[in-house]
Amino acid sequence: MISIATLADVPALHTLINSAYRGETSKKGWTTEANILSGKRTTEEELTQTILDPKNTILKYTQENTIIGSVLLVVKKDQLYLGMLTVSPELQNSGIGKKMLAEAENHAKALGLSSIIMTVISVREELIAWYKRHGYEDTGAREAFPESDIHITTSKEPLEFIYLEKKV
Repeated sequence: MISIATLADVPALHTLINSAYRGETSKKGWTTEANILSGKRTTEEELTQTILDPKNTILKYTQENTIIGSVLLVVKKDQLYLGMLTVSPELQNSGIGKKMLAEAENHAKALGLSSIIMTVISVREELIAWYKRHGYEDTGAREAFPESDIHITTSKEPLEFIYLEKKV
């Protein structure tokens, strides 16, 4: 079941998102960033602030009262920004991500927005290909990957964000 996450979901979202993106657990799935970044993907404080901001929505995918997927949606003018699409590493490649993308598209349409945009780290070629198979196109726009206490680059290749977009 897909529904809107609340503040009560922050601890579970924090655990899920970090387990899917970073550390040893993330290596069970195909979308790991553990080979290019260390540190945490997000914090409970960041998730709390995200949920409290009215332009943001975090959708959660729940099965048997456990959150196994999530996605951040942010209204940016006439577009919906999609970020942190997450599926539990053990359940990746089972169609949950595809369902979350479809729900994000429904959300954009319900808000009357023209497209969904996202950024993907340039070296994540498999993930970029997956989004392209789901109708997203490379806009040609690029942005330097930010260094921070949370996102610590371990990649030998320089990282940048690639912007992808899908008209809805």
